[in-house]
Amino acid sequence: MSSQKYSAKEKTDFQKPLTNMLTKAKYSAGASSSKATSSCSEESLVTTKAASKGVKANIDDNDDSGEFHDALSIEAMSTEMDLDIALEEAKLAIHYFFNNKFDDARNLLKPWAHSSMYHSVGNSVFAFLEAILTFEQKHIAIAAQELKTCLEVCNRHKRKNTITESIGKKFKKTNYDQYTDLEAHAELCSAEAMLIKAMLTFIEDETLTSLIKGGMKIRNCFNSYKECMNILTQREWSSQSSQMHFESGVRMGMGTFNLMISLLPACVIKVLEFIGFSGNKKNGIDDLVTGYHLPGLRQVLCAMTLLGYHLIVCYVLSHQEGDLVFCDEILNKQLEQYPEGVWFLFFKGRLEFMKGNLDKAQYWYKKSWKSQNVWPQFHHLSFWELLWVNCLKLDWRESSLYATYLVEKSKWSRTIYSYQKAAVLLMIDDLTTTERMTVDNLMRDAPQYKQRIAGKSLPMEKFICKKAERYFAQNRTLIMPAIELMYVWNTFKVMGKHFHIADGIYQIIERNLKQHEEKSTSCPYDSDNLALILLLKGACLRQTKNPFLALKSLESVMELQPSIKEDTYLVPYALVEIGLIYAEEGRTDLAIGALEDAKKKYSGYSLESRLHFRIHAALTDLKGCDK
Repeated sequence: MSSQKYSAKEKTDFQKPLTNMLTKAKYSAGASSSKATSSCSEESLVTTKAASKGVKANIDDNDDSGEFHDALSIEAMSTEMDLDIALEEAKLAIHYFFNNKFDDARNLLKPWAHSSMYHSVGNSVFAFLEAILTFEQKHIAIAAQELKTCLEVCNRHKRKNTITESIGKKFKKTNYDQYTDLEAHAELCSAEAMLIKAMLTFIEDETLTSLIKGGMKIRNCFNSYKECMNILTQREWSSQSSQMHFESGVRMGMGTFNLMISLLPACVIKVLEFIGFSGNKKNGIDDLVTGYHLPGLRQVLCAMTLLGYHLIVCYVLSHQEGDLVFCDEILNKQLEQYPEGVWFLFFKGRLEFMKGNLDKAQYWYKKSWKSQNVWPQFHHLSFWELLWVNCLKLDWRESSLYATYLVEKSKWSRTIYSYQKAAVLLMIDDLTTTERMTVDNLMRDAPQYKQRIAGKSLPMEKFICKKAERYFAQNRTLIMPAIELMYVWNTFKVMGKHFHIADGIYQIIERNLKQHEEKSTSCPYDSDNLALILLLKGACLRQTKNPFLALKSLESVMELQPSIKEDTYLVPYALVEIGLIYAEEGRTDLAIGALEDAKKKYSGYSLESRLHFRIHAALTDLKGCDK
């Protein structure tokens, strides 16, 4: 479904400020003008060049809107664009982007990507998105080149210190009033470009060198954002509009850094603090909320970051609940402005999913999926979510359909997608011969696609490779593989929202426990399988507020530790569940003790870093600190 035409009001809202600024730029530059019959529509590209000698406007001749504007003088053109006009065009590009008009946004930005820093940053974002969505080397190379150009453009506009000023900075406070608005915004755009380039570095090649390079670039970016905060707070701003757009960018950058760093395990934070990083969750959220309430250029990006944190990060990396009420408020406002925007439709689906409203979640995810076809890779986000929605509904065949889409269409991780499809199919009781052969092939193929990012294998892919081996070692069987994945991805949280969701999963767990107890033959992995069943049972009971029975199952997992052969991850995961039960009962000392034991006494098991994120989040809450 392609993008729709805008209303007359929408056209006017965005054309009016541009038209006014074009006129203002024309007279302030002293440029002569002549009347032209060219006209401008919302589909046309409004491009302007402002300088001391003249201004140029390229207007589309093909519009039939009946609106006429002056054609500005094209004599003695400059290659620079006025900052106010650049900000307004960047705002228009953002509006296009979040209304799924991706081509219009890109076409607006690209002609000026080599001279205007805001156009260059926007153009780089498009190239970066294409690179991470496709994972194709040619798109990664294009993104790297666009970011190189972007940094060159930003550096041309950044303040150049003399040798005397550079030496003086070491001994006296910088006078930020010497910065022009253009120079201030150049610092901010440079920081944003460095952050994108750092993230691209992690996928450019598969060596440890890329990890080190990326880390150094992120550190430089963080220092740039801190400098931008100094500019914001210590400079006298003559333009309220320029300050507002600048502040929204600084709040977004500093808020995101603070928030993301605060989520890292304590041992990682100590290393980062040693090299100059710091992260405070409260400060991070406060900055993002401030940026969201400012009508600046990055307001919508602050909204996206807050939604991502509350609806995804909280649920994947911790035991915490996101602020669903605040997310509802954000989405109501954003969907008014971007009713067909793929991102906000997706987040609306995620909100309903986290509330346990599975049918509503399914509706919004499908609406997001079908809202645009320009970038089909965006569909994969909805396919992923629809896979798990249908797992919770116990509709295994429908879930396997979305798993198939991911295997066939997405390039992010064929190992994960192949195993997930096999795991879902194994939950079906009456598998056909053809489906059984499909499972066998998927289990054989999954390890072959294992990839390395920044010189290291992905923990989830390593976990899956072990499970694929176990499948064949156990005579082509696994114990509730899809439910195990649901637990690992932290989807169990949704169970506690509605009894019927948890009950369906619990009945499957109980049935498998009974089958395990009644089986007549034994295998080397009996203790591993029993421990897995008991962990899933205990986790399910915790979500349904049955702490006594949950503790009984989880403590049984701990007792099986000496006889567990391969799935050693089950023991520390069970201990963390025990700690969380104590926390929910208000037994803080016992909770901290269990979580600290899980952190210090166990190592070298599958998905260890994932568990450490959860431990860190829980200990942070229990100890009442913000870091």
